[in-house]
Order: sequence, then C-alpha cells, then structure tokens
Amino acid sequence: MSTRPKTHKPALSLFLCALLCACSTAPQSGPPVSSVEHLDLQRYAGTWYEIGSFPMFFQRQCIANTIANYTIEPQGRVGVHNQCQTKDGVDKADGIAEVADGGNSARLRVSFFRPFWADYWVIGLDPEYRWALVGNPNRRYLWLLSRSKTLPREQLDAALLIAGQQGFDLSNLHYTTQN
Repeated sequence: MSTRPKTHKPALSLFLCALLCACSTAPQSGPPVSSVEHLDLQRYAGTWYEIGSFPMFFQRQCIANTIANYTIEPQGRVGVHNQCQTKDGVDKADGIAEVADGGNSARLRVSFFRPFWADYWVIGLDPEYRWALVGNPNRRYLWLLSRSKTLPREQLDAALLIAGQQGFDLSNLHYTTQN
C-alpha cells in the first residue's frame, strides 16, 4: 500500500465546503443543540482519533485511521489537519477554525476552502479531555473523537448518552477502524 499523501483537488474542496455550509444552515428539528459551556483551546489542541462519525461525502474514501490534529495559530485561530487511510494511501485536508461570533470557545466555525465556513460545536467533552463529541446545530454531522485509538466502554456510553440527549440519531453513527 502506498503512503504517498494525496491532497483534495480544488474542485473537490470547493464542493466540500459548499456542502458543509449547506449542512450548517439547514433547518433543525427538535430542541436546539447546545455546546459545552467552555472549551480550553490549549487543552483541546493536539491529536484526536475518530472513534465514530456520521458518514460525510468528503470522508467516503476513508477506510481506517482517521485522525484530526489541531494546533493553536496566531490571533487565536486553530489549525486543522485531517488525515485518513484510503485504499490508495493517505488522504489529507488542511483548514482553519476560529471561535464563532458570540465568544463561546466551544462554538467554532471551520473552513477548508475560504470563504466557506461550517459550524463545529463541541457538544460533549470529558472533563479530562479524553474524548470530545463534535456536531452542528442541525444534527447533520457528528464526530466522536478520542485521545486514544480506543475508548473504554463507560466513556463511549457517556458520549453516546450526550449525543442522544441532544437529539442526534445514533443509528447513523459508523465506527471507525483504528489500527
């Protein structure tokens, strides 16, 4: 298997961002989704392993080992580096995130191709930052992230309980292979 990095083509990046923006502005059903009260971006920075997610178009080629790495950039922005294993090697995408208007540090907006931005809300967070649950206000996407490649059952259950209480349809959750 080749480990040659592949980068999204501009047309695909444009489509990806348009799709994310469309998803973030679609009407929601049920009570409003809420984010955690506070996110310490310094503690949140670093590598996260995807434990599960709602399948998204731009992740269709990913077969395993999906990770996200966040770095603190100047002016409080967050560098976003996503990577996954594909049948042909490794796929990568780089973007930027920033705290959304309103100042709640757990409500970010992310862009992989400006000027398109999408909501990135941390809706569940382990007090020790061992796992994080990320979604958006219309419940179209959800990611369960962990600092380790596996998540103990009790932590998984705690995260899934939060997602269910927030109205996310967990029958859409697909677990990610990490090896």
